[in-house]
Amino acid sequence: MGSQDCADLLFIGASAAARWARRRGSSNPWLMNMLNGKPPMLVIVALANKMARIVWALMARGGTFRAAAMAA
Repeated sequence: MGSQDCADLLFIGASAAARWARRRGSSNPWLMNMLNGKPPMLVIVALANKMARIVWALMARGGTFRAAAMAA
């Protein structure tokens, strides 16, 4: 799997997440603020970039992804 394939998959995943959040809402304030104030394509690319940085950090440090705890 080449880097273009990975980029395509990140883009597809980010566009699906943005579409879902736009239609049904999200508990992620960063994503909702971006969707409310920025063009959709910019949000998708920013989200794909954020996902790529998370994946890289997990691979580089050998960690496990844990979503941030929700504030009560």
